[in-house]
Amino acid sequence: MQLSATAEGTDITLHDPSTWSLRRPGSCVQPRKGNHDMAIISMRQMLEAGVHFGHRTSRWDPRMQRFIHGERNGIYIIDLEQTLQRIEEAYAFVRQLVANGGSVLFVGTKKQAQDPVRLYAERCGMPYVNQRWLGGMLTNYETISKRVAKMQEYERLRDSGEFDLMPKKEALLIGRELEKLQRNLSGIRSLTKKPSAVFVVDTMKEAIAVTEANKLGIPVIAVVDTNVNPDLVQYPIPGNDDAIRANELMTRVIAEAVIEGRYIADKMTPRVAGAPAPARSAEEQVAHDARQAEARAAAATAQAARDAKVAGEATSA
Repeated sequence: MQLSATAEGTDITLHDPSTWSLRRPGSCVQPRKGNHDMAIISMRQMLEAGVHFGHRTSRWDPRMQRFIHGERNGIYIIDLEQTLQRIEEAYAFVRQLVANGGSVLFVGTKKQAQDPVRLYAERCGMPYVNQRWLGGMLTNYETISKRVAKMQEYERLRDSGEFDLMPKKEALLIGRELEKLQRNLSGIRSLTKKPSAVFVVDTMKEAIAVTEANKLGIPVIAVVDTNVNPDLVQYPIPGNDDAIRANELMTRVIAEAVIEGRYIADKMTPRVAGAPAPARSAEEQVAHDARQAEARAAAATAQAARDAKVAGEATSA
């Protein structure tokens, strides 16, 4: 049995589907047991999402040649067997990274990647940038963190109603600045330190992000199409970065690796019932003893009141 995928007059026939993994989407929230070689996603899912379609042969980077299966009707076809292998490697890396307490910054500002990046980053609780990469987000993080703090202060003023007490023009200007800050920085409001890794969709569009990450030695996981340089990325995943479904599939895989890493971390550090409380300082111990004495006195008073009420009811009876 063979499966053919056709797009723009391109016919690709791949191997017997009986050898492919048919793992259901979203089934990797918990660690896999038994066969650890089971595919993260299936070849069929990548074919349906169009991951195998590259750019036209007139637009390509020769350094991507090792990931190209062939050419049909002027379009390069990406080798999905290598894509599957690279996905496994990236998945294992992200899972281990998060299990050790690391974080992943999701980056994708092109229209085809904005919604998947925001959706899956929020789903796995990781920071993201899906509107515009501001120069220095990594290399000048202290300045960016001050802008995030300013955004949060403006939000506090708005929520507390202090905008209504300002002159109308001042409130309007601050409101416009807040909208701009939220558009560019709302995805990294929870980022308290530099990320442990960066996941990028389209390294050509996000060239500044990749450059900053490489300068700081932060590993980059990225979807690389046939027109980019894969040597700039530590964990390249060859695939189509121009299709919404392909971007959604790849972003979901990385998000699931994050979720599984957190699951492993929770299992490695279980909350043991009856564990000894942390040691208190002398001042904390005095305050604790005072609260305990007050609570015991209150309980004794309440008990005396209940006893008196019961005795009164018995006498009247």
